[in-house]
Amino acid sequence: MPTPFESKRAPIYKDVPDEKWNDWRWQLSNRLNTAEDIEKVIPLTDSERKALQTQGLFRVDVTPYFISLIDPNDPDDPTRMQIIPRAEEMQAFTAMMEDSLAEDKHSPVPGLVHRYPDRVLMLVTTQCASYCRYCTRSRIVGDPGQTFKREEFEMQIEYLKNTPQVRDVLLSGGDPLVLAPKILEELLSRLREIPHIEIIRIGSRVPVFMPMRVTQELCDVLAKYHPLWMNIHVNHPNEITKELEEACDRLTRVGIQLGNQSVLLAGVNDNIHIQRELVHKLVRIRVRPYYLYQCDLVEGAGHFRTPVAKGIEIMEGLRGHTSGYAVPQFIVDAPGGGGKIPVMPNYMISMSDHKIILRNYEGYITTYEEPTDYTPAMAAKFKGIKRPEPGQEGVHGLLDGKDLFIKPEGFDQLHDRNGIQHRLKDSSKWKPLGIGDGETTAE
Repeated sequence: MPTPFESKRAPIYKDVPDEKWNDWRWQLSNRLNTAEDIEKVIPLTDSERKALQTQGLFRVDVTPYFISLIDPNDPDDPTRMQIIPRAEEMQAFTAMMEDSLAEDKHSPVPGLVHRYPDRVLMLVTTQCASYCRYCTRSRIVGDPGQTFKREEFEMQIEYLKNTPQVRDVLLSGGDPLVLAPKILEELLSRLREIPHIEIIRIGSRVPVFMPMRVTQELCDVLAKYHPLWMNIHVNHPNEITKELEEACDRLTRVGIQLGNQSVLLAGVNDNIHIQRELVHKLVRIRVRPYYLYQCDLVEGAGHFRTPVAKGIEIMEGLRGHTSGYAVPQFIVDAPGGGGKIPVMPNYMISMSDHKIILRNYEGYITTYEEPTDYTPAMAAKFKGIKRPEPGQEGVHGLLDGKDLFIKPEGFDQLHDRNGIQHRLKDSSKWKPLGIGDGETTAE
């Protein structure tokens, strides 16, 4: 039998009755946010005390449950580093941005981010149970003045009703599970009334910060709106406790598929052995490792950043060394709004017209013989299958024959050199026959 997960409670909370400790409302109303409060649980370093006493820093709030997971004798405890601010947060770094993912640029109405063709991110609150020090939305998260209004919510719903290509809605924020139960259910029911929305997802760290919020009553409400998926956010094996295991069990028993999104953080989990233990513990509690993110270029997160090479090294140490379903994708969320880009070690060494050379995780090198009689005309037809939204085909658009080029912005103007339109300039000269008509020969 695997070692059972532990339940922890800091000494200061030993006399709190179980009915209070296990009440999520008590956890929320007793969060710690000042140096004086936090020092009752853990001794602070000079760097932490300075940050906690600095005005204008990203909001601090820690549930009694989550602060109890910290080893008070370890100033570099991985749980501590994620939620207790340090003076390093005040240090600027090259390429630091307020909105590094350009979410607001891709926001047709307040709180809705439509970056990808068939799915949207719906920000439903700016509040969380506790606040991660590397938060990618620290520009709005934690600020009560940025909370989304009823009229903005109605604008989001109206946009979704009028945008039939959207089939997948991700609720995030802030954290949707800190919303009042009636408001959360209204959100879900309004989304389910829209016929073309097939999937609802929730991104939440509440099960990790405050697992007592995941009551059977909440699970029963969520189960009414299937298909519903949830991604939680665990960064280190120390965060997986008996309480989190029980919360995940309640969710999976009502049919909610669980994934985990973690962030690669220097000094917290930038170690292959920690990452392997993390994914093994996650699958034990029926949570599928989904994404491992490179830390974003947001203000206050400079001291958490690692080189991308560190993430590739971790992928090298996971793929083949453990079960495939325990290996997340390593993702760089492209600065400027390019979206999520998967990055991995290079397993394809070379190729010819009929053969590719591959290596495995051990360095074993093999060849795979390609078929010589395959032609594009043999590809399966997609009669009756809906085409994706045009305009975002990217490289696939080139392969599909819709275009021959992807050009940088201003490419044609630059190379025109402010010249005149003359008799030799005929655009038909460089438009290949059959390219750009939006059809393919495989239909």
